[in-house]
Amino acid sequence: MSEPLKPGERLLRLRDVLDRVGLSTTTLYRRIRAGEFPKPMKLSAGVSRWRESQVDGWIAEKISHAD
Repeated sequence: MSEPLKPGERLLRLRDVLDRVGLSTTTLYRRIRAGEFPKPMKLSAGVSRWRESQVDGWIAEKISHAD
């Protein structure tokens, strides 16, 4: 089971995630399948959201490897 949301943490929609990371939908889902990007939380049928902290962590990791 996943950990509970931290107070004030947002759940991001697909469009929000794509805007933050600069990837296409196809590339994002390809990276999820490869274990290279956080999986979304399934809230209900047809509704998935990403934890803002996980997306921000992925971005920070990519930046630190680029330096």
